[in-house]
Amino acid sequence: MQRVLAVAVVGAGAAGLVAARELLREGHAVTVFERSDHVGGTWAYDPCPDGTDLLASGGAVHGGSSMYASLRTNLPRELMGFSGHESLAGRVFVGDPRAFPSHREVLAFLRAFAEESGVARHVRLRAEVVRVASPPGRPVEEEDRWSVAWRGESGEVAVEVFDAVVVCNGHCTVPLVPKLRGIGKWRGKQMHSHNYRIPEPFRDQIVVVVGLGASGIDIAREISQVAKEVHIASRGNEHRLGKIDLYLNVWMHAEVDCIQDDGQVRFAQGAAVTADTILYCTGYRYHFPFLDLDDLSVDEDNRVGPLYKHVFPPKYAPNLSFVGLPVKAIPFQSFELESKWVARVLSGRAALPSEEGMMAAVREHYRQMEESGKPRRHTHVLMPEWVEYMDWMAEQVGEPRLEVPRREMYERALECIWSLDGGYRDSWEEGGSGDTAS
Repeated sequence: MQRVLAVAVVGAGAAGLVAARELLREGHAVTVFERSDHVGGTWAYDPCPDGTDLLASGGAVHGGSSMYASLRTNLPRELMGFSGHESLAGRVFVGDPRAFPSHREVLAFLRAFAEESGVARHVRLRAEVVRVASPPGRPVEEEDRWSVAWRGESGEVAVEVFDAVVVCNGHCTVPLVPKLRGIGKWRGKQMHSHNYRIPEPFRDQIVVVVGLGASGIDIAREISQVAKEVHIASRGNEHRLGKIDLYLNVWMHAEVDCIQDDGQVRFAQGAAVTADTILYCTGYRYHFPFLDLDDLSVDEDNRVGPLYKHVFPPKYAPNLSFVGLPVKAIPFQSFELESKWVARVLSGRAALPSEEGMMAAVREHYRQMEESGKPRRHTHVLMPEWVEYMDWMAEQVGEPRLEVPRREMYERALECIWSLDGGYRDSWEEGGSGDTAS
């Protein structure tokens, strides 16, 4: 018999919205808690914090969006939608027909998706979840129920009980800032890409960009248009150190070794520069301040665990789950597959292994990582097994495996990102996305 549960979804970003849709499709009663006044999560651009100094602010940063003003998707619009709903490939929402649209286009898509899927009427805005825990003194028959305390616009905290909780609060809110050796000697400015908005504050500066993810590449390229020099520091990049031919004033270095006594930034290969700003493009920490649970944690290496397939904590499965933790896969499609799996497990149409079986799988995942030399900080990085993960997830819910053209399109986009050529988005348009991705 199919179960119908009361389910709380934490967060109304892309993951929370598609999770809510899949839960509703399975017949569950859904309440989505969103602490801001809008749906769309990090895709809702906030223009205010365009220059927050980590030192001046005591290490604090704002908790909203991580969008910068010029941001365009680094994947083509064909990879940015959800099944059963006209994706970004099907129509233009705010007059941006480009293959790689701006953040405004994605936000408009998510808002339309929320309305047209029926999810919007299940969303409570300005409703911040402050605690998720097992209700104290619960009777035995309610052992799988969850107490959700949330704060409304008035500031008062209310408590409701749900059968299940799906955590979809994203992971682009709490910056991960490495502690550089000798940073106490630094007298310049420090900031994280979370607070980057426009390049103008960096005019005529010498800037050290730490990190070479997609945002680091984009921001370094944009800053180079106004800065005197940009120096990118990244581990595992020894094969292309030195001046980058594509730009007049950008250099690639190994990771930062230390801040010298004279305040210069010294890199592992020996070079040193006198810089004005250190800009960390070093990613984010997973952060679940509302969870009050034993046997589930985020460790110093940013590993959330234990989690079976990055979704279910064995001790609390199936009534607690996470959607949207893995990175380095097609994000929206990955969110959707995880959501379908969670919804069907909760309704009884898909089954999980026993708690012992899930824990054994988690331990095996950790063993394989260690054997292959994959660092703990990459626990939730799916590369290079991202296709296997998505195909496995699809099998759990009876969906077809990842289509070859979509896989090739994603991999081609990644190649373009790592080429450091910021013009790939427009050259992709000129050649046609299908031709470029083949």
